[in-house]
Amino acid sequence: MKKFITIMLSLLFNCVTGAFLGGAVGISPVMGAVVANGVSGMVGLFAPAMPAGILRAGVYTEVWTGELVKALRAGLEASWLDGIPDASSVVENDVIHLVNVGVDPDVLINNTTYPIAIQSLPDGDIAIGLDKFQTKVTPITDDELYAISYDKMARVKESHANSIKDAKFAKAAHAIAPASNYVVTTGSADPNTGRKKLTIADIISLKAKFDKMKVPAVGRRLVLTSDHVNDLLGISESFTRQYNLDTVNGRVARLFGFDIYEFANCPVYTSAGVKQALGTAESGNKFQASFAFYAPRVFKATGSTKMYFSEAKNDPENQRNLINFRHYFIAMMKKADASVALVNGYASDAVPVITGDELIDNLSAEAGSCKRTYSTSNGTAIEAQSDAEWLTATVGSGNKVTFTRQAFAYDAEGTSPRVGTVTLTIPNTSASLTVTVKQAMAES
Repeated sequence: MKKFITIMLSLLFNCVTGAFLGGAVGISPVMGAVVANGVSGMVGLFAPAMPAGILRAGVYTEVWTGELVKALRAGLEASWLDGIPDASSVVENDVIHLVNVGVDPDVLINNTTYPIAIQSLPDGDIAIGLDKFQTKVTPITDDELYAISYDKMARVKESHANSIKDAKFAKAAHAIAPASNYVVTTGSADPNTGRKKLTIADIISLKAKFDKMKVPAVGRRLVLTSDHVNDLLGISESFTRQYNLDTVNGRVARLFGFDIYEFANCPVYTSAGVKQALGTAESGNKFQASFAFYAPRVFKATGSTKMYFSEAKNDPENQRNLINFRHYFIAMMKKADASVALVNGYASDAVPVITGDELIDNLSAEAGSCKRTYSTSNGTAIEAQSDAEWLTATVGSGNKVTFTRQAFAYDAEGTSPRVGTVTLTIPNTSASLTVTVKQAMAES
């Protein structure tokens, strides 16, 4: 069955290509299709040793690329980017000009002065290159490709599409979220991280900010972090009933004029509202922030997608094919005047702390161990991680840490002690303590 599907796809491709080329050179499209299939058959006769699936590698490249494009398109549907104005049609060579995405001129009302003044649009001639997303290379052995199945194709396509989709959504969220316009959460502090929870009053403040910016009521979107969704779902039962929160599926519906979405890779901000670089991890007073925007003020554009394919015949040692994809996409604000971040307030005094010895030195050169007991302000057990191969740290009952060292032989190049560090942490919190351990060198 797989072989039959492969043959039918190849015949279809040859017919379409032959008909097109036949029309271009002035012969009957039917004759062009016949000639194309004849040529393909001759190639098969003269290259019987080629693996099935390699014979028409170009066909597979086009099919795989097409499947990836369809998967990426589907990824935009039912997401917080669904319905955003699409400017893909004006992309040229993976570059877009702001004048083509709707930069707005001033409006004259009841004008009586002519000629009408000429207004240049300063953003109009700005060319923006679409973001380039490239997947790392996936190897597929020649044995796999010899009997290639659509299951295999679907698996590779799906993994690359998911990687690209995750990256482009995270980049889009980071670009749309504002650099400095924000509202700070004011709820109770999380006892593990110090993050102040999102409250209804905070969302009302967000709405008021949009109102003051004179953003139209229809088209406002709020993309919430998982933490903020959980904060809202944790509010009283009466609130849940009033606002029709879906506690069964863990979703928040439309709220105070905002269409609500949830996204796992929102940008990270400090509690002071400073947006961090793309890819920054949460730590200390830095948390993922929700963000709201006016959908008509945003645009997205998709550029080219290309598959790169290296055949196994070029790799005699490993006999494997190499595949990856390159995709161009961008999503950003037309003007930075209709987006607001919802950043987390921070209560540093609410974060648990670890106390105990931060320096352990004068250890002998012989192998051995020593123990120290550490306390946590919330009574939670700690974890320990060493950065040195010669030093290990294990945690026993009562947060008693055993530091075990290897022997340190004499080295004529120097006599300085060696230093290792052990990081103590409280799981699921930002609390940490760095312990420095020094070991003397053996005497000559």
